[in-house]
Amino acid sequence: MHLPPLERNAMLDSTRDFFEALASVLLRCWVFGFLLLLFSTVVFMLTGDIVDRIHGPMFGLSPHELDLIIYCGLGLFKLCLLILFFFPWLAIKSVLKKSAS
Repeated sequence: MHLPPLERNAMLDSTRDFFEALASVLLRCWVFGFLLLLFSTVVFMLTGDIVDRIHGPMFGLSPHELDLIIYCGLGLFKLCLLILFFFPWLAIKSVLKKSAS
């Protein structure tokens, strides 16, 4: 069986479908992760004193140190969301748009 030669920027339909599905999954993961980040931030803002009273004596940390640890954790989570889900989604969408034209 001989297949016709493909154009330089041509993409097979099955490959395009795969990357469109992957982009959809990555976008959903990013949205759900961002919602979880927002929820965690709100919970931390509302229950910050309770967290300080419970975990401060348990680990010998001041309220400032606990706040800093939680703030850095939220920042790391946001960075991971961007690197693992948003940037790959953006790259895939860019390639799909370029191959369509």
